[in-house]
Amino acid sequence: MEIVEHRQVMILGGGPAGFTAALYTARADLKPLLVTGMTLYGQASQTHCIENYPGFPEGVGGNDFGQRLDEQAKRFGAEVIYDIVQCVDLQQRPFKVCLGSGTYTADSLVLSMGADTRKLGVPGEREFTGRGVSYCATCDGAFYKEKDIHIVGGGDSALEEALFLTRYARSITIIHRRDQLRAGAILENRARNNPKIHFLWDTVVKEVIGGETATHLRIENLKTGMQETIPTDGLFVLIGHIPNTSLLQGQLKLTEHGTIEIDEHMETSVKGVFAAGEIADPLYRQVVTSAGMGAAAAISVTRFLATA
Repeated sequence: MEIVEHRQVMILGGGPAGFTAALYTARADLKPLLVTGMTLYGQASQTHCIENYPGFPEGVGGNDFGQRLDEQAKRFGAEVIYDIVQCVDLQQRPFKVCLGSGTYTADSLVLSMGADTRKLGVPGEREFTGRGVSYCATCDGAFYKEKDIHIVGGGDSALEEALFLTRYARSITIIHRRDQLRAGAILENRARNNPKIHFLWDTVVKEVIGGETATHLRIENLKTGMQETIPTDGLFVLIGHIPNTSLLQGQLKLTEHGTIEIDEHMETSVKGVFAAGEIADPLYRQVVTSAGMGAAAAISVTRFLATA
């Protein structure tokens, strides 16, 4: 394809990591080009209220927070394209990035495409996301003080989040499709010994039901086939994340978690290519840590271009 334009730095992904990288590289007069991708402002935009980001004592709506990041980056000269990345070629510099609007080249890249939470794919899940369905206990746990909530999952992350939620919820019921957990023994013992945590074995959620918010779950026992509707104050779906690395397969190193492998400078296995946010973070997955990684990646890009 014909090259539309060349840039010193392109940032792929418009969540907190990407917009922070755009802000820092714009302030360094690198005239960055940020490509938002399909989910404008990243997963943070789908959070009803972000209460744990420093500087917002009253909390801030996820979409409002994203708009502020957008405005701030543009104020210092970042250009933002609302487009989808179709291909990335890291085989030689300048790197090539194919968008719906054309092909660009760049001397350096910041990969900040994030990770998607695994979904159940059942009726009502999407409709009640942010209104009783959540994918992050650390983000939304405080909204469920003295509530009776349910968790879908059986791995380490599900039990870690369940134990975290015990500081807020009145009761937590873990719904697991098998009759034994996949989590490590220490976490399992802690969960089993916590009086707030209960288990529904061999069970799946078939539907989320409610009005203004989610109020009930339709569940099915996989061994008996019996279905019933149970009340709930909230459902946390904690069945893992899928890093958005499909366009990068075979071009750079990934970790055992499927995230991009980076060094302490946020640089990937390809020189001049940096990564930030959940695409390179299998552990924390917080707005504030993603923004910090975006800042670090941008500083590293600035130093890289100064010496390249």
